[in-house]
Amino acid sequence: MVMADRPEVQTASAPVTALTVFGLAESMLNGLARVPFRRPWQGPAGLLDNVGQSVTRQTIRSFMGYSMGLPIEEFRSMERILDDVCRVVMPPFIGLTDDVEITDDTIGGVEGIWCRAKASSDAHVEDCDDKQTIGATILYLHGGGYIGTSPIMYSAFAAKLVKITGYEVFIADYRMAPEFPFPAGVHDAADVYRGLLDRDVDADHLVVAGDSGGGGLATSLIKYLHDHDLPKPAAVALFSPEVDLDFNHPSITLNAQSDILPWSLPAAPYLAGVQPNDERVSAVHSMADPEWFPPTFVCWGADEMFRDGIREFAENLGKAGVPVHAMEEAGMFHVFPILMPWAESSKRVFRELHDLAGRHVTPDPDAEPTH
Repeated sequence: MVMADRPEVQTASAPVTALTVFGLAESMLNGLARVPFRRPWQGPAGLLDNVGQSVTRQTIRSFMGYSMGLPIEEFRSMERILDDVCRVVMPPFIGLTDDVEITDDTIGGVEGIWCRAKASSDAHVEDCDDKQTIGATILYLHGGGYIGTSPIMYSAFAAKLVKITGYEVFIADYRMAPEFPFPAGVHDAADVYRGLLDRDVDADHLVVAGDSGGGGLATSLIKYLHDHDLPKPAAVALFSPEVDLDFNHPSITLNAQSDILPWSLPAAPYLAGVQPNDERVSAVHSMADPEWFPPTFVCWGADEMFRDGIREFAENLGKAGVPVHAMEEAGMFHVFPILMPWAESSKRVFRELHDLAGRHVTPDPDAEPTH
């Protein structure tokens, strides 16, 4: 369920939606027209990666800049159209490229989608020796700054995680701001977590992952689990997590020219009066302890606006004794493994994830698809 399909969410009329989508296309074409004038061949990587970074940066920046200026009902209507397009395009695409299939499910009352290797769940290999074992389960919380996107938009990246780790991935369709500010998203994530435990997924075989706002939500979930005496997952994987909503580090302004994010970062709709330094929403202020905070993988770009906050978060985890594997990639921007999976920096991240997949999560030899 995309946010626009929730009964509490208002949407725009069809004519206004059409104009909104037309304006988005115009804005993105205008942004792409600027790429040749920004010397896209220059950068820290090879020619292909440098040009790819420049085109991706300008495309996403144009999209976000346009989207952030829309009334919320127009934003939701546009989001629904993008979700519909992804629902048509993504299943055959990831089936062809990664041999992964998508299925809908509701866990703990929260809708979402599963991404699984076809060889692990295809009926044709049910009784075959070639049936692939699912080693563990990833609860993935998608990004979008706590306000936008949907699970199907993240299916391509989730398919990469399936291929890299051999795990199954559930992308939760949690509620988002401004219609549902904090703590609605945390409660949804916690309901899915409890639902997975109720389906006999052992916490030792469960990984919580997320990017951007979803990465921040993942850390909020870990705090929630601790506060409510629920077992911690085996590990956490974070990609450019939004772990400091104060937005007061030097990188917020220093890297505004090189990142994909808009210079005016929106946090107020999600916080809805909660102080940005509250440890429930900004993990950089949380007093982590290895007793309740699981081993953590975190990566980010050296040129992203959240860089300093993520650095501090990773350092704090290490000082607290939490096993942490941190990767900062030179010349890269926010959530680069998702936006540029072909880049050498992203490939390094994927290789590390592959090596780390079995380090903190013990594969379950009896695991079956979590129905």
